[in-house]
Amino acid sequence: MENNKTQLIDATANPAPLGLLAFGMTTVLLNLHNIGLFKIDAIILGMGIFYGGLAQVIAGIMEWKKGNTFATTAFTSYGFFWLSFAALVLLPKTGLTTAPENASLVSYLVMWGIFTGALFVGTLKISKALQFVFASLTILFFLLALGDYTHNDTIGFIAGSVGIICGFSAIYTGMAQVINELYKKVILPIGPIG
Repeated sequence: MENNKTQLIDATANPAPLGLLAFGMTTVLLNLHNIGLFKIDAIILGMGIFYGGLAQVIAGIMEWKKGNTFATTAFTSYGFFWLSFAALVLLPKTGLTTAPENASLVSYLVMWGIFTGALFVGTLKISKALQFVFASLTILFFLLALGDYTHNDTIGFIAGSVGIICGFSAIYTGMAQVINELYKKVILPIGPIG
């Protein structure tokens, strides 16, 4: 009897640029607020809900279909981070709950810093560009926590500056993947490992 095997070829697009761009652009906007350029408004919250939030969750689900556990975990988690961030700002305005206490906000940021630091370890097997994104994001979360804990405006400004750099590094990494794929050669290097 003949042993017939069917092999499926994945011809779907790479969802990582969508996730990276959604994360990066939303992160830049929030951190322009953190350095004092403007207040949190509908622009940041809209980006947080729809691009930083929903687009990253969609990218994470697409990565799941491709079997990429790291990207599924990262994009889905950070997508829900942005949705939770928007909820933290919006829920107190509804009267359903109070604004977060300083200790709980610091704890929230520390937990995200620990999570991001753990994901950074995974980037050591992927690319130098992602190492930079996750290293700077880890530093950002801990600086934000320290700034909220100490109420030190200088630390808040430094955190915002790190956040802008982090966001632009994610934008670069996402665009590099798009451009390199289109041109079928390395135009914007990301430093793949291995």
